[in-house]
Amino acid sequence: MADEQTREYYRQRAPEYEQIYYRDNPPRRKEIDDEAAFLRAFAGDQEVVELACGTGYWTKVVAESARSVVATDLSPEMIAEAQRKEYAREPLFVVGDLEHPPVPDGSFDLLVLGFWLSHQAKETYPRFFETISRPLRRGGAIWMIDNNPPAEGSTVDSARVDEHGNNYKLRRLNNGDSYVILKNYFSRGELVAIVEPYFHLERLVYGTYYWSMVLRPKGL
Repeated sequence: MADEQTREYYRQRAPEYEQIYYRDNPPRRKEIDDEAAFLRAFAGDQEVVELACGTGYWTKVVAESARSVVATDLSPEMIAEAQRKEYAREPLFVVGDLEHPPVPDGSFDLLVLGFWLSHQAKETYPRFFETISRPLRRGGAIWMIDNNPPAEGSTVDSARVDEHGNNYKLRRLNNGDSYVILKNYFSRGELVAIVEPYFHLERLVYGTYYWSMVLRPKGL
């Protein structure tokens, strides 16, 4: 479970959050666009649930092709931003904690989770992975995307590392307010080792700026 300062940071960041997708960096933008194209095709005619949907960037992508979309986020401020968008198929937005997804078990073909694993405390992974598998039908899949470690020569801006190996990073909002939030980064090998006990790893793309995975829970 992410700590309260991380959650408060995202509540306050809602109006400016989507700036991350439009940085003036063509290679970074291409990685996002390539993954959006994959997800759009992968979600085709699927019943989709998205956890921690934020401002609805990936919600809008899956809504172009999915049969239905339920999108949840703990922050009403994020949900409000997401609802400002126009969608090819209108999602059902629900305020709810991803630790206790406000959706029925076994009801979806695809679960979408963007830019969250880096905020999930490492010691909670067994419970967390079981939780995000529950909404899926047999044979269902999980799609994730998140940040790669900063490029060589730059810094992680680590404020501290706790006893479980979780990294905490200083982040500032446009208004200057600062927060120390949980933010972990993973090598390709670390990602594989983290998910292998719980999932079949169907796809892993490890780019310069982002990684993405398609997982299928073992036992489903």
